Amino acid sequence: MATETFPFQSDVSKLLDIVVHALYSNKQIFLRELISNAADACDRLRYLALTNPGLLGDDAVFRIVLTPENAAGSLTISDNGIGMNRNELVENIGTIARSGTVAFIEHLKSEKKEDCNMIGQFGVGFYSAFMVAHTVEVITRRADTNSGWRWVSDGKGTFTVEEVPKENRGTHIILHLKQDEHEYLESPRLRHLVKTYSDHIAIPVLLREEDKEESVNEAAALWTRPRSEINTDQYREFYRNVGHSLDEPWLTLHYKGEGAIEYTGLLFVPSVRPFDLFHQDRKHHVQLYIRRVFVTEDCPDLLPAWLRFLKGVVDSQDLPLNISREVLQHNPLLAKIRGGLVRRFLTDLKKRSNTQEDYSVFWNNFGAVLKEGLYEDFERKTEIIELCRFHTTDSPEELVSLETYVGRMKDGQEAIYYITGDAADVLMRSPHLEGFRAKGIEVLLLTDPIDEFWPATIGEFAGKKFVSAAHAIPDLSTITNGTQEVHESADEHKDISATLESLLRALKKVLGPIIKDVRFSDRLTESPVCLVADQNDMSLHLERLLRQHRQIDHTVPRVLEINPRHSLIRRIADMAQRDGESSDFTDVALLLLDQARIMNGEPLPDTTAFTRRMTVLMERGLNL
Repeated sequence: MATETFPFQSDVSKLLDIVVHALYSNKQIFLRELISNAADACDRLRYLALTNPGLLGDDAVFRIVLTPENAAGSLTISDNGIGMNRNELVENIGTIARSGTVAFIEHLKSEKKEDCNMIGQFGVGFYSAFMVAHTVEVITRRADTNSGWRWVSDGKGTFTVEEVPKENRGTHIILHLKQDEHEYLESPRLRHLVKTYSDHIAIPVLLREEDKEESVNEAAALWTRPRSEINTDQYREFYRNVGHSLDEPWLTLHYKGEGAIEYTGLLFVPSVRPFDLFHQDRKHHVQLYIRRVFVTEDCPDLLPAWLRFLKGVVDSQDLPLNISREVLQHNPLLAKIRGGLVRRFLTDLKKRSNTQEDYSVFWNNFGAVLKEGLYEDFERKTEIIELCRFHTTDSPEELVSLETYVGRMKDGQEAIYYITGDAADVLMRSPHLEGFRAKGIEVLLLTDPIDEFWPATIGEFAGKKFVSAAHAIPDLSTITNGTQEVHESADEHKDISATLESLLRALKKVLGPIIKDVRFSDRLTESPVCLVADQNDMSLHLERLLRQHRQIDHTVPRVLEINPRHSLIRRIADMAQRDGESSDFTDVALLLLDQARIMNGEPLPDTTAFTRRMTVLMERGLNL
């Protein structure tokens, strides 16, 4: 029969250019696409053979074979699947974006038969071959025919079809590689690509070299097997392979989601914190498979960013793909998978949280990331907060839950108090905690950047509001701890109050342009002064973080609290009454403010002026 020449049924010069240069982000995807198509062909024949076993003949073992020919500069991908006749060859390959798989699925649906695993749905994967080949040749024979057909094209507008002898059913796709694409003839390169993209499809992929065939894929996905058939060593090896890690998994989550969408998840929590956990991209490393074919590791909607420490795979039978298979279509089914994965993870994590020593391993590694969910996931914030653990002023070395904290609150305490900073040991020495310590009030020590945001989002726990200990707060006098407190006589208190009121006025006059206010402090018991944020202002710690990252370039005015019971403050109050307008008092007032800044870990705005004032004060104190 004579060779026939056909034009592609589309504006091929434009469409193929899109496929080759824009549709796929990297060229190596072509092998995944062609192997997936071959797997589809085998699955189609397997399905049809259920009612017509004669289609299989004496060749019932399905396989895909890769044959690199270095001398010819060609790579052949062969399968013993359903194959194509002449019309199918012209229609399915000659018409870009027409998919035989889609037609087959539509036929099954018309008969209300849903039990099939088909990967290709858009009919463009085949043309990815032109990214690496200057000419593509297809030799095929359908299982229920005796005629073979040969299709050839350079992808520039036409293709030829001719009848050729072919002994067995199936398809050979021969890629005549471009001169600079001969890396795809190298065995190690082919093995790596198959392991990366097609390791877990059900059909064996063989590499043929010098008449020897070597299996290069597992041809069996671990996650599809029942948990009862998988031992700890197998889970560990799979985790190390998929997670590129050498540690042991802290938690293994393996389950199958059924209902509106069917999917399987095999996820792991590492026992060691990954180096890129706090990278600004906040990407997870869970691989998405569809029908055991690797699709992407970059699917942001698969898991929330606050679970980015999870590693593993998710495989779905039902998800549709976009035209290139590299970016999923916006589809509500993906949201269902995401919701199911999150729910199952939180359930399993709650079970592990009952053992404090074991759970502390997870929390110390990933607690800072999990807390991001308190700020970002309003729907699940209640579940997440119950899993959170904290260091406190009563338990600086141990981790406690909020349930434990609330259970040991003092009589009259109506709030959960917390303080934010860079390190727990530094916070323990903060002057902001002196009054709380004197009252025996426990304070949460929060040292992660996200701690600046989630308390306001959560609002309360067990009916108790979150209140920052470094902000202006209500009077602590209503809270008791049974200790004896020192009370001054009425006359003495009256005299002191009058003197201190004069001090407040004098300090406000000197420091007014620099600070927001000067107030008496109920929190200070040892230190003379401290700086606090006003009730609705950002915390001092957050301001420092933002300045470090150049997010702000100004200073928020703060409130200076003074300890009316401290001997230094009383002596300065006497000085204010005698000479509150003098330059000496101005120097003392500025030194008090600098002292408060230093105690809060704040940089001094003018170290030279501070040194001068301190030198003068020391000279007078030493009578030099």
